[in-house]
Amino acid sequence: MREITYAEAIREAMSQRMRADEDVFIMGEDIGIYGGAFGVTNGMLEEYGPERVRITPISEAAISGCAVGAAMMGMRPILEIQFSDFVVIAMDNIVNQAAKMRYMFGGKTKVPAVVRLPSGSGLGFAAQHSQSLEAWMTHIPGLIVVQPSNPYDAKGLMISAIKNDNPVLFFEHKLLYNEKGEVPEEEFEVPIGVADVKREGTDITVVATGIMVNRSLEAAEQLEKEGISVEVIDPRTLVPLDEKTIIESVKKTNRALVVYEAVQRGGYGAEIASIIGESEAFDYLDAPVSRLGGVATPIPYNPKLERAAVPQVEDIIAKVKTIMNL
Repeated sequence: MREITYAEAIREAMSQRMRADEDVFIMGEDIGIYGGAFGVTNGMLEEYGPERVRITPISEAAISGCAVGAAMMGMRPILEIQFSDFVVIAMDNIVNQAAKMRYMFGGKTKVPAVVRLPSGSGLGFAAQHSQSLEAWMTHIPGLIVVQPSNPYDAKGLMISAIKNDNPVLFFEHKLLYNEKGEVPEEEFEVPIGVADVKREGTDITVVATGIMVNRSLEAAEQLEKEGISVEVIDPRTLVPLDEKTIIESVKKTNRALVVYEAVQRGGYGAEIASIIGESEAFDYLDAPVSRLGGVATPIPYNPKLERAAVPQVEDIIAKVKTIMNL
């Protein structure tokens, strides 16, 4: 199978849906001739024209408000927020409008909008451009939260998100944009709410999100050389969460670690840990469920400090060994 990048996979998904459905369009700052902040929409203006590739003013509040209104009128907008940090400017439209309209109107209206959110650290963009804010969004009923870790899942989940009749927050880690993987050319869907076992193991379950899936897989390979068998679970979607796959894995391995980039305090990893602890998997645990998240500090500009602020492969290895009492 051919290999394409994470960015190309997302662009292909959007393009295929735009060709298939005239109601799908994209909007955002600099998404036209510049292809967006990270080049994901390169070439789309030339193919679809300015009516369907809407270059907007620098106002996340305006972009999100237009998207909500368009979605309520039957369109399927995809809006790019240049950096996920700027979603805070759009929070009223997303949290108080998009998330609640279907409920408030008794199902007579829907808001099928996808909000693309380049997130995470690692590129030296410092405190206001490097955050991981997905836990905020998981707290709001009515929002779907997606966080793919590879090109295949990125394409399949984007197609599913565009087709969904509810607002979807689509978190894309900036460091993944140039990562390559096998992706079919044809249109396909990865179902929302279904986790994936990225690596099978017997000694400990690591539930990882976003780029931490990749780092956990690398850690698992190194730990395998030391006789520790790690199972890596990628939820792929945080809301809805596939609890069953996680619980069944922990029942098999008897240990669990949740790894995520966002600040550990108040992060989504606590939700996953709580779900494990309150499930039938509790009786199978040989050690407490642990979390490994980011340090409670703004993301530094200095590359060494930036790296130290979020979990790395060596941190995952050390945490697994601690849980294993090694």
